[in-house]
Amino acid sequence: MLPTALDIYDARRRLATHLGPTPLLQSPWLSSIADGSVFLKLESLNLTHSFKIRGALNAALKLIESIDKPSAFAHGASADKKGLSPPALTVVTASAGNHGRALALAAEKLGLSCVVFTPATAPETKKNAIRRHGAVLHGDCEDYDTAETQAREFAESEGATYISPYNHPDVIAGAGTVGLDLIEAMPSFDVVVVPLGGGGLASGVGLAVKAAGPPVTIVGVEVEASAPFTLSLEAGRITAITPRTSLADGLTGNLEAGSITFPLVRQVVDYVVTVSEDDLTRAMRGLAAEEHLIVEGAGAAATAAVIAGKASAPGQRVIALVTGANVDLPKWLFAVS
Repeated sequence: MLPTALDIYDARRRLATHLGPTPLLQSPWLSSIADGSVFLKLESLNLTHSFKIRGALNAALKLIESIDKPSAFAHGASADKKGLSPPALTVVTASAGNHGRALALAAEKLGLSCVVFTPATAPETKKNAIRRHGAVLHGDCEDYDTAETQAREFAESEGATYISPYNHPDVIAGAGTVGLDLIEAMPSFDVVVVPLGGGGLASGVGLAVKAAGPPVTIVGVEVEASAPFTLSLEAGRITAITPRTSLADGLTGNLEAGSITFPLVRQVVDYVVTVSEDDLTRAMRGLAAEEHLIVEGAGAAATAAVIAGKASAPGQRVIALVTGANVDLPKWLFAVS
């Protein structure tokens, strides 16, 4: 079932006691480059340093509601570290790292057990955080697509609940609360620029913003090394690609067959652009030098599109989402040096 704007408002109600709005700051640096007014939505400062906590926590809370188990979040209850919880209380996911970290934290706080599959190449800072929250980590998958396949197979074999990082209505609804933040923080804006990996964030933000009424352009940003939406939208169906290595590890990989994000992105995203590795490097370097922000490659994709002149026209009010800060220090230093 496709989520709706009403589901996003329901997600905000569910998340209200756990998460607050993240900062929205004007960037004189980017405003000068774009010849407009550019604002940065700093999801990199959210809990777990990524927007992913919104969707992961909403899905976990919704699961708790569905099995009629009182929420233990406020009491700090955690899963039994000696073994997995009963299947109904075990959540499984595949992740490039940020969603896995977010779901692991949600599970720890809600008394669920969590199993996360990641590529072997996922940043160590993300994998270490997953372990710290008590999740079982399978961190040696060949690539993201393999991690997704193995995670689904594991969940099915164990009778556990699989929570996709993007192809899940409650994850999309949680991510969409970013859009509600924007609507409430700014009375009017022209463009929202959103990194585009699996499409969950773009779908949720697009649903929320488009439902608010005034016309707003939603721009999705893929990396040249992995652009499944660009090809799939051209083909009119989900089409497989061969992802290449990118600074934006969180945006690489194929779309799951039948993903609900494909029709949603087609509905709410006005156009999709791609950025190069050089664009990402310039964005990460600029965010560090001008805004004093540590941002991972995927988190800098929207900023990269603004710098490359692909996201707006002169005079527009533009919001670029800065979606994550979980990057290994050597990789960040290499990018910004």
